[in-house]
Amino acid sequence: MTISSLIIRLEMDHRLVQFGEIASQVSHAGGDMTSIDVIRSGKDMSVRDITVHINDSDESPLLRRLEELQGTKLIHVSDPVFLAHLGGKIATSPKLMVKNRDDLSKVYTPGVAKVSKAIHENPDKAYSLTIKRNTIAVITDGTAVLGLGDIGPYAAAPVMEGKAMLFKQLADVDAFPLCLDTQDTEELIRTIKAVSPIFGGINLEDISSPRCFEIERRLVEELDIPVFHDDQHGTAIVVMAGLLNALKVTGKQLADVRIVVNGIGAAGVSICKMLLAAGASRLVPIDLDGAIVFGGSYDNSMWQWLATQPQVEGAPGSLKELLAGADVFIGVSRGGLLNSEHIRTMAKDSIVFAMANPMPEIDPEEALPHVRIFATGRSDLPNQINNVLVFPGIFRGALDCRARHINEAMKLAAARAIASVVSDGELNEQYIIPSIFNEQVVAKVRLAVIEAAISTGCARRIPPEIGWKMA
Repeated sequence: MTISSLIIRLEMDHRLVQFGEIASQVSHAGGDMTSIDVIRSGKDMSVRDITVHINDSDESPLLRRLEELQGTKLIHVSDPVFLAHLGGKIATSPKLMVKNRDDLSKVYTPGVAKVSKAIHENPDKAYSLTIKRNTIAVITDGTAVLGLGDIGPYAAAPVMEGKAMLFKQLADVDAFPLCLDTQDTEELIRTIKAVSPIFGGINLEDISSPRCFEIERRLVEELDIPVFHDDQHGTAIVVMAGLLNALKVTGKQLADVRIVVNGIGAAGVSICKMLLAAGASRLVPIDLDGAIVFGGSYDNSMWQWLATQPQVEGAPGSLKELLAGADVFIGVSRGGLLNSEHIRTMAKDSIVFAMANPMPEIDPEEALPHVRIFATGRSDLPNQINNVLVFPGIFRGALDCRARHINEAMKLAAARAIASVVSDGELNEQYIIPSIFNEQVVAKVRLAVIEAAISTGCARRIPPEIGWKMA
């Protein structure tokens, strides 16, 4: 159920209406009045702001009731979500102020020429003398925005701004959104390469499958800074973290469990890859037309890769047929695919990650009585599988060690680091994954990513606090 929050400004004629009548209309419309602010007050007239939570995305019935109530005049309706976006959610600011000519000569002409020459002679100095050291680009073409689909670059901008905010708040990474007005794969690659010199990393976001695979692959090959498609790898990492802890709770081993992954798009492929890299041996990838089977032939290059992996089962079938006997279900597909009858066919102590948004693959109330551990992408239920646990820390680590790439070892290290935030004493069916606001998450992911980058030869710098540990 969607909960809308509104601030409604009303003018009241006290000779004709009492505030209790307004409260009654709000209640009858399914609203909950949470606060009242008096803006102006007089003997006969007053203006008040009332904040209302309503369990419906359509607030028009409530507003109609208030407009029709004698003695009230609806002046203005504000949605706090829209208010938070007025003028955008991020801004740039200088690190020092220019107060006189001497300051100006240092930061601009003529002093800046000395710095530019130094970088020209040694391009690596860009990391220490420009924003490159701590800045990433959050790049999209707006073709696969979560829950919204192909809404284009303009409408995708608020999502990218929000991500930039989280980078800064959670990991002190400066991030800037770039929403590109093209869906041409080659043009996207050229544009991203062309703007890359100022950035220390590239976070690809909400680019539709299968184009996203080619775009990321090419950029990884052709750039010398980390490129990370969060929809693929961020999702896979946080799923892996949750699964590691879920298996601890159930006493099962990754190498033994049978895992069904439903929805083999960008996220599904990456989840499958990470499961295989971590040691899964019984994998059942399923898409709209049924299972992707070992030895099969597919036009989709990623599906074909899966079909060559011996850990992938060879039995064809639909989701509902192949779910029987599975220990784990991971859904990154669409809502309402399953019901309790299907879940009951799974193995004892089943683990269900139903991550379709906004509606999970199975209704939580229907699933919970029949599973040992249940997780979704929703914030109103326990065990939220959320990419925000991943991207701030993984880029913080990659930037700090100036990693060339974000490789599989770094991703798996990040998953294990997230899982480790939940201590053995805290771990239970309702708590397998930490909160995004847990301050340990970014610190642990950063450290794990740096150590993995160093051990795999991907790091170009060893941070001082890490160096003494490895001496």
